[in-house]
Amino acid sequence: MSTDFTPPPMPGYGPPVPPPPVPPRKPRTALIAVAAAVVAATVSALVTVGVSGDAEAEPAPTVTVTETAAAGADDAEADDAAATDDEEATDSADGGEEDGVYALDDTAVYEPATEVALSGFKRSVTGEYAEPENTPYLQFTVKVKNGGKKALDITQLTVNCSYGKDGKSSDSVFDSEAGLEGGPETKLLPGRSLNVPWGCELPKGEKLIQIEVSPDFESDAAIFTGTVK
Repeated sequence: MSTDFTPPPMPGYGPPVPPPPVPPRKPRTALIAVAAAVVAATVSALVTVGVSGDAEAEPAPTVTVTETAAAGADDAEADDAAATDDEEATDSADGGEEDGVYALDDTAVYEPATEVALSGFKRSVTGEYAEPENTPYLQFTVKVKNGGKKALDITQLTVNCSYGKDGKSSDSVFDSEAGLEGGPETKLLPGRSLNVPWGCELPKGEKLIQIEVSPDFESDAAIFTGTVK
C-alpha cells in the first residue's frame, strides 16, 4: 500500500454574514412625550414634598394685580356723583329763577332786559329823627339796570321786607342822615343803571331776611332771601 495520503480539500468559506440591522430611531414625538412625562413627574414630586412637609418648599413669587377696571369704575361713580351734584345745583338755580326766588347776591332779570340786584348789606340803628327811631335795621342798595330800548319808570319801584322763619313784617326805614329817603323820583333811560339805598327793620337777634323787589307795577316781585351777619 502506498503511504502517500492526500487529505480531502477543506470546504470553502460561505457568503459574508450581513451586518446587524440598525435599530430604528424613535420619533421626535415620542421623545417630546417622554420629556414632558419627566417634567410632569418632577413637578408632581415637588408638589408632593411641599404638601407632605418632607422638604422645605420654596416661597412662591409675589404677584401684584392692578385692578384697572375697578379703579375706572370708582372714577366713573365719582364723576356720576359730581355730575348729579352739578345737576341738582343747576336745577336749584333754575328753579329759583322760575319761582322768582333768589339768593341775596343773585341778579333777577326781567324782559326785555331789566336787571335787579342787591348789595352793600350792613346793620345799623336809626337816629332819633328817623322813622322808626332808635331801631336796629338792615341797610342795603337796590341796583336797577335798564337794558331795554325804552325808558323805565323807576318811580314805580317797590321794596318790601320780612324777617325770621315766621316771616314777620319789616317796616322800611326812612332816615335822611343815612340817605334813606325812599324810592327815586325819576325815569331810568336805556343802557343806564341806578343805585337806590334802602333800609328794612331787622332786630339784632335775627339773621334771616327776605326782600321783595318790583322794578315797576307790571313786573312780578323778585324775592331775595338769605342770612346776614
